[in-house]
Amino acid sequence: MSSQDIPEENLPAEQDTPHGAVKVADEENPFADPGLPPHEHRIQDIDEQAAKRSERAVALLFTVSMLATIGFIASFVAIPHDKSIFIWPLGHINAMNFALGLTLGVALFTIGAGAVHWARTLMSDEEVADERHAIEADTETRAKVHADFKQGAKESVIGRRKLIRNTMLGALTLVPLSGVVLLRDLGPLPGTKLRHTLWSKGKLLVNMNTNEPMRPSDIGVGSLTFAKPEGLEEHDHDFQNEIAKAALMIIRLEPDSIKDKRELEWSHEGIVAYSKICTHVGCPISLYEQQTHHALCPCHQSTFDLADGARVIFGPAGHPLPQLRIGVNDEGYLEALSDFEEPVGPAFWERG
Repeated sequence: MSSQDIPEENLPAEQDTPHGAVKVADEENPFADPGLPPHEHRIQDIDEQAAKRSERAVALLFTVSMLATIGFIASFVAIPHDKSIFIWPLGHINAMNFALGLTLGVALFTIGAGAVHWARTLMSDEEVADERHAIEADTETRAKVHADFKQGAKESVIGRRKLIRNTMLGALTLVPLSGVVLLRDLGPLPGTKLRHTLWSKGKLLVNMNTNEPMRPSDIGVGSLTFAKPEGLEEHDHDFQNEIAKAALMIIRLEPDSIKDKRELEWSHEGIVAYSKICTHVGCPISLYEQQTHHALCPCHQSTFDLADGARVIFGPAGHPLPQLRIGVNDEGYLEALSDFEEPVGPAFWERG
């Protein structure tokens, strides 16, 4: 539809000052100023039906953005993180990553496309020449800025085009939820996993080096041995996660040298079992001083007295090492009598 097909009463009024005025060149100003070209009216400026179609198109884009954001959240919740699909020509890719990227891309693109279409078809596109002014903002300048802002808000038709306004607000409200939902991907909630290990009543203590159950006679006074729970094998898919909580230091002391009453009660013939995981930042403790009964963490030199409840005597660790209560079964093998009474490792105490 051209402007010739529109009745004259629907055409916008002409401005008093023509844009196409050309300043004549003279000796002082040898270059003529052509001014702004004549303004060409868009179809939306002269036909309300065309403006309505543009309004519906912008609202549709904003609505698609809202649906895509909802699809993003649904994909994150519903699609298993290890599921893969074949997408030609990409090949086999992670289904969740593909769905998240596609839905978030559509949500952001349609917001941008809707804003661009809105600006190009419904907002005022008339060029206005403005004289340069001083940098400082005087009273008149501030008043003009406020007036320009009000004029821009009026020309944006956001007050009159309620469908666009409402769908835009809906899209802008929903799309930040994508970032909020992604925060959950920092890791699954730990639940009570940090409070429990594989140790339980009746679990045998297995030597980490020989992979054989341990008897009291296998442990000499002053020796240090590392143990794991019965049934935990290195080829298990969760071995690293479990051994990081369940690794033990087995030390045999003279019963008379044990100062802590509970440590003596939870030991067997001077054999004590402590967590190997330092309570500072979780490093494995592997250094033992036989004469002083001190265990040293090699990372930050936290030192624990294994003859006195594994209390911290030096270094940044804030808590003693958890002790595992042990005994001997009917076959003469060392076994756990329960799980650790307190969480293993660092930084859990303040959370628990």
